[in-house]
Amino acid sequence: MHQKKQNKTLRILALVALLFAIILVRAFENQLFNDPLLEFFKKDFSSSSLPDVSNYAYFLGLFFRYAVNTVLSLGIIYFVFNEFELVTLSLVLYVLFFVVLTIGFFTVANISYENQKWHLFYIRRFIIQPIFLLLFVAGFYYQKRK
Repeated sequence: MHQKKQNKTLRILALVALLFAIILVRAFENQLFNDPLLEFFKKDFSSSSLPDVSNYAYFLGLFFRYAVNTVLSLGIIYFVFNEFELVTLSLVLYVLFFVVLTIGFFTVANISYENQKWHLFYIRRFIIQPIFLLLFVAGFYYQKRK
């Protein structure tokens, strides 16, 4: 009984630490990641032109940030559900979504059309923020309840 309570306490502490780490990633994004579009999208970008960005360097920056968020998110999923199968499924989905989103991002970035900047904004948002964590936790929780 005491061991079970201690394990639950450790899981909660780990979960809080991982959530705090995600908050720190967001708080220190300017210092941690080389992202020239951070400042661009904070302004009124609809009338501005996109800054010149090296696709290769920007891809590496996006990959690094996505990887950091993915590792933290997988840890959270593990400590919330305590099932390694869900972590494995989530990892596969994270990899698949990264491939699809980065292909979409760089395709949209290299094609000029009217809503290009808004599409870039939203695709980039899915890459740099842990939005999938919210979707996966809600989805897995719903699945468990059924």
